[in-house]
Amino acid sequence: MKPDRILLEKNKLELLKNIMEEIPPELELSNIEFEGPFIVIYVRNREAIEKYLDLAQNIAKKVRKRVVIRVSPENRLPPEEAKELIKLLAPKDAGIDPNGIYFDEALGEVWVKVEKPGYLVGRGSMMRHLILAKTGWRVIPQRSSPLESKTLYEVLNNVLKQSGYRVEYLRRLGERIHRDVIYRNNYVKVTGLGGFREVGRSAILVETRESKILLDLGLNTGTIDDPNKAYPFLEIDSLRLEELDGVVVTHAHLDHVGLVPILYKYGYRGPVYVTKPTRELMIVMLKDLIDVTRRSGRYIPFSERDISTMLLHTITVDYDEVTDVAPDIKLTMYNAGHILGSAIVHLHIGMGLHNIVYTGDFKYSETRLLNKANTVFPRVETLIMEGTYGATLQESRIQAEQQLIDIVKRTSDRNGVVLIPVFAVGRGQEIILILNEAMKNGRIPRMNIYVEGLVNEVTAIHTQYPEYLNKSLREAIYNGENPFTSEWLKPIETGVARPDIIEDKPSIIIATSGMLTGGPAVDYLRLLASDERNSLVFVGYQAEGTLGRKIKDGAREITMVVENKVEAIPIKLEVYSIEGFSGHSDQRELLEYARDVSPRPRKILLNHGEPTALSTLATLLRSDKELKSKGRPEVLVPNILDTINLT
Repeated sequence: MKPDRILLEKNKLELLKNIMEEIPPELELSNIEFEGPFIVIYVRNREAIEKYLDLAQNIAKKVRKRVVIRVSPENRLPPEEAKELIKLLAPKDAGIDPNGIYFDEALGEVWVKVEKPGYLVGRGSMMRHLILAKTGWRVIPQRSSPLESKTLYEVLNNVLKQSGYRVEYLRRLGERIHRDVIYRNNYVKVTGLGGFREVGRSAILVETRESKILLDLGLNTGTIDDPNKAYPFLEIDSLRLEELDGVVVTHAHLDHVGLVPILYKYGYRGPVYVTKPTRELMIVMLKDLIDVTRRSGRYIPFSERDISTMLLHTITVDYDEVTDVAPDIKLTMYNAGHILGSAIVHLHIGMGLHNIVYTGDFKYSETRLLNKANTVFPRVETLIMEGTYGATLQESRIQAEQQLIDIVKRTSDRNGVVLIPVFAVGRGQEIILILNEAMKNGRIPRMNIYVEGLVNEVTAIHTQYPEYLNKSLREAIYNGENPFTSEWLKPIETGVARPDIIEDKPSIIIATSGMLTGGPAVDYLRLLASDERNSLVFVGYQAEGTLGRKIKDGAREITMVVENKVEAIPIKLEVYSIEGFSGHSDQRELLEYARDVSPRPRKILLNHGEPTALSTLATLLRSDKELKSKGRPEVLVPNILDTINLT
């Protein structure tokens, strides 16, 4: 046996010894397993669990790991018997769906569809512990929603079908994560593989002597036909799949998650860490990407099979939850305010060696959907911050909403159709809320709002996770209301443009994609473009190289392939761009965020912005008086493939 292996076993035995000292004999310890980031304690005497409600929490504090208590398989009630007892034990107000109870026999968990998930957990997890003690099954509540998400139950079914494999995988991963640190003289390096001095294909490699973590792996959809511009640089020597400890995805937009499945196509079998909403949203976005590229005759280098494999290896992390992802790296995710489930990533590396905060995309102000981004962290030495709008001041939210309402009024007065291309995640839901409220309050005439199918599925996912939304939406959903529906909202389920809809005038069409890189919005544009009574309204960022950017910059004739023929389309409808709806922070908010991050970082690395935006923001940060007064950080604007040694 190698010396480093002996050291690993020695430290692992010490960890197990510390855990065993805390377990009361009455529980009848069966075994202890490392399952991914969790240490799982299996016990035989399930009924004794009621006496030790704080046991997992106390052990977690002692060993500084995530700890779960489960009951050994032979001591669990049979699923049918457990199902009836769960229905009996659960508070009547919980609203359990009797047909929505699913057992994961490999993990000893039971997924329960319920109107009020908190009732099945209980204060201090007392109800969950009671059900575990009485049945031997650990409850995982799933919220019932007035808009059912097909994707959530697809995720559930796939995981349950492969639960045996998933346990084996988690235990292999657990051994890797919880191995001891071998090298005492460590370093921390970051390399930008994409998304530096550009918008799109975000990817950052974080390296230490012990481990390698990938932050995001995106795709530039505006240049998808040119792999040299669309894909991050994955062929560097320091990125070998067998050495990669994990991938952390900040959110579900394709420029951050769009190429993750390719890792699984080429043999990666490690974890992807995401928040729960991001898990479902990234499945939606990736499958839609495959569908759109297939229909347009373009190429994408992975399949739905690779997405399914990725899902099996996905591990969800809640906000503010510290999770071991490598022997020398702890991950914590915080609210980014960008889209549902979007996260700012905090990496604690080594025993206080270095702390990285990576913002991903973030919004540092309240929106109709989300709270503003988090600024307070345990420690920060390096801040990697996006600068998409580093050279731009956006309109206020109030001005943006008024501008949209005015455009809808004018278009309605001339009996036209308003086409709003949206990102399915975030922008689509925000526009629905604004138009819904404006029609209820009489600020615009009531007319049909046609909402394309992908947006509807994403909206359903929003209603599954109200705890990630702002207070007013959260409380509305908790009270049984659905702010995303009304009599004039008309779902379109086909996913392709319907010519009959444009004959309904006046009306509004909300469709993907937000940059006109494909999808039904492009087809509706072709049908609406030649009528000057209609309006096209951009409500999000238009990246270089996209059709949306060309039209925004003044192109008044475009070419499209229609029935295998190239057709010239005149752009006669009115074109508007409203910047105030962006899920990104503008220049003012970026500066404010850098000032407010606590504690103050030593270095700020700027990424996710075109060169002018980043250089402008860097100049402002370097000269900012408030930053200077508190010890100005070093500000860097790296190029793609630059490697920066942070220690």
